[in-house]
Amino acid sequence: MPAPQPAQKATQKARRPRLSAEDRRASILDAATEVFSELGYQRGKMSEVARRVGVSEPVVFQNFGSKAAVFAAVLDHAAALMSDGLRSWAGRCPTVGAWLAELLAPEHLAQVHARGTVGVLFEDAMTLTSEPEVLDAARRGNQTLARTLTDLLEQGHADGSLRPDLDPAAGAWWLISLLSSQRFRQTVAPDPTHTETALSALTLRLLVGDSPAP
Repeated sequence: MPAPQPAQKATQKARRPRLSAEDRRASILDAATEVFSELGYQRGKMSEVARRVGVSEPVVFQNFGSKAAVFAAVLDHAAALMSDGLRSWAGRCPTVGAWLAELLAPEHLAQVHARGTVGVLFEDAMTLTSEPEVLDAARRGNQTLARTLTDLLEQGHADGSLRPDLDPAAGAWWLISLLSSQRFRQTVAPDPTHTETALSALTLRLLVGDSPAP
């Protein structure tokens, strides 16, 4: 088949579908989530986000206004992704107690803040004390996750796999605190692997109590 002539190329280019403003913003958000989860806020560049989307850097700023605003939007996006993922994961388990056993498995906890995962975004965000827009988004994101975990722990009451005297909201914040402080334990605990394993078992006993084994 002969190569397209210049006029044909122009016609083909004109026929390419143009992204809507909503789709363009979503594509930037997806790329920014990848960049920040891989590189962190300080090293993540808007030029790299633009490169992955296939637009110029000014287009990124036209859609969000600033790097901090991009990261704040990424945190909102990540919180929604994590909430949906937790609900889906729990829905595949026979009980909420069984899901908690998987969630608190040391091999899973070891990946919570790994580079390239959305969990690392919130750890990064809480260090950015000079960026109030980012801190506000981090608070919203954690509150979103707390509501999701509260709902799931309430389901654990209903299916009988959690201790009946458990306060679901307090249990949700306990889980978030456990996950958020993991990096601290990895840094200062003399035997992080043993510490994580023991804390996982302790937390599971705290939440499940004398309920039937998951």
